[in-house]
Amino acid sequence: MEATVRVIARDGAAGVTHRTVAREAELPTTATTYYFSSIDALLTAALTQCMEEDSARIEALVAAPGGDKRRALAELMAEILSPPGHLLAEFELCLLAVRRPEQRAATRRWQEALAAFARQFTDEPLRVKLFAQSYDGLLLQGLLADKPPTADEFEELLRELLPDPGGAA
Repeated sequence: MEATVRVIARDGAAGVTHRTVAREAELPTTATTYYFSSIDALLTAALTQCMEEDSARIEALVAAPGGDKRRALAELMAEILSPPGHLLAEFELCLLAVRRPEQRAATRRWQEALAAFARQFTDEPLRVKLFAQSYDGLLLQGLLADKPPTADEFEELLRELLPDPGGAA
């Protein structure tokens, strides 16, 4: 799966073939064709793994005792953007899922993890939804920026999206 993500980061999803992934993984082509009968199956598996890993990171932040969780998330966001290859591949995989409904299931746990993070700060359904939908947008804008946002910049935005109760961020 990591080889698939590296190929997507480098060449885009259109560059994914059994041969390119096998070469990237330093395996015979038969290895990829044995486990994945089609490129769609390979891309779905890569998206699923990426979403599982991302969800696990957010769930770990939710489960962690104490600490400044918005700061921890801001630091994670800045880290994800440096280098941006893996994140770029994930966005490309997510965009493929827009046209392939069977791949969307992989993104549900991700959205649930983001909502759980937001619910630590608010029980307002609209604010939870706003955060969950804004998070990916913040990272996408970070990819598009000439200079990626810092953890401090992300933290400022997260505190605006998820203010402390009573409005004191």
